[in-house]
This record gives sequence, structure tokens and C-alpha cells, in this order.
Amino acid sequence: MVGPWRAVVFDLDDTLYPERDYVLSGFQAVAAWAEAELGIPSEQGFTELKQLFDLGVRGNTFDHWLEEHSLPADDGLTPQLVRVYRAHEPVLTPFPEAPGVLASLRDNYRLGLVSDGYLAVQRRKLSALGLAPYFDAVVFSDRWGREVWKPSPTPFEAVLDRLAVEAPRSIYVGDNPLKDFLGARRAGMYTVWVRRPGAEYAHLEPPTSHHAPHCTLASLASLAGVLGAGDLNAHITPILHLDL
Repeated sequence: MVGPWRAVVFDLDDTLYPERDYVLSGFQAVAAWAEAELGIPSEQGFTELKQLFDLGVRGNTFDHWLEEHSLPADDGLTPQLVRVYRAHEPVLTPFPEAPGVLASLRDNYRLGLVSDGYLAVQRRKLSALGLAPYFDAVVFSDRWGREVWKPSPTPFEAVLDRLAVEAPRSIYVGDNPLKDFLGARRAGMYTVWVRRPGAEYAHLEPPTSHHAPHCTLASLASLAGVLGAGDLNAHITPILHLDL
């Protein structure tokens, strides 16, 4: 049964594909550059960068890596590595269920995408994934600048305008409880957290009730069942874990 929903809007990173794959793809590009410019064997460089990521290093990975090689991070090398990382053409694959879910939802709903991140980077990601044809509207929040990244409601309002769908009849599907659902709820949308076991943000809890999703799923494959349930407010509590 099709519920009252008219639109489903998705996050990109770690919702439709594993963002770890983008990170490793970027590390491959950086390692190749470093072999040519710094003499560090690319296989060694990639392994070291991956190890730092696996240890939980975020934000200053290249500083740590350069320090390991006694190279000065403050001599312009870190910005150069960041440029290589962001400018590379990624090799990405969607989560196995994602294309099928998007294809089936298109039969009954308008589909949208809202994603944070540097504009050129996010465009390359979407192109590499081959998912763009599924969406009726795509909004990259960086087109207005970083101050409008999630949890700002602006990109959500923009995608709803492009979809020509009112907020109460739309659902936003994301993965990060620190920013995904607050902005969507401020825009008047319903929200679904795809909380895959072991995912980057799966260990987090919403910091406030305003950050909480209306519904939590373990996989995108469960989404159709929630959409068919009708009014989320009538059927579920503010955070409900469903294994459909």
C-alpha cells in the first residue's frame, strides 16, 4: 500500500554508498602523487594512510602522515595533499541494495538528494556512483556556502521546492544523527535514520530530541515497508528500530 508520502529525499555519503570507499580512493590518489613527488612508494603510502584512518584519525590525517616521514606539514605539503585528495576522480560503488531501492521507489514517489561537502567533490561522487538518473532533484548545500550545510533547513527547503512537494508529505533518509535530521525536521519533513551496523556514525546517539529521527532502520532495504505504513506519527515512536 502506498502511504501519504509523495517524496523521498536521500543523503549521499554513507547512506547510498560507503564513504570509506571515497576516502580510500582519495588515499590512492595521494599515494600516487607522493610517489612521484616525494619518493614514498605508493603502496607503502596508501597502507600508512589507511592505517591512520582505521585508527580513527580524522581531519588531520595528512599532517600525521607527513610527520611519520619527517616531512614539514607547514611547508605547503598538507594543502597540496588535500588538493590532490579533493580533485581526484573517485572509484565508487553504491551499497548493493541502493540502485534497486531507488528504482522501485521511482514508481510511486518523487526522489531527491541533499548532500553536504565541497561542491565539485560531491558532483564527482554522484557521477562516479551513476545514481543521478534516479533523482528528480539534486541539491548540494555548498552552492550557498558552508554556512548553509546541514543542519541548516535551507537545502531541504530548496529540494522540496524543486520537487514541488509539501514538507509533511516528504521523508528524508540519512545516516548522521548530529546533523541530518535536525535540518530536515526544521523544514517540516519526516526523517529516517539508516543505522547500518558498524557504519561511521552508527555508534552515536542524537544529542537532543530535535536531532532524533522519526524512525530507525538497519538497511535501506527496509524503507519500502516504512513508506507503506502510512502516517509515521500514528505508527511509531520518535525513535523506533525496525528490522523489516
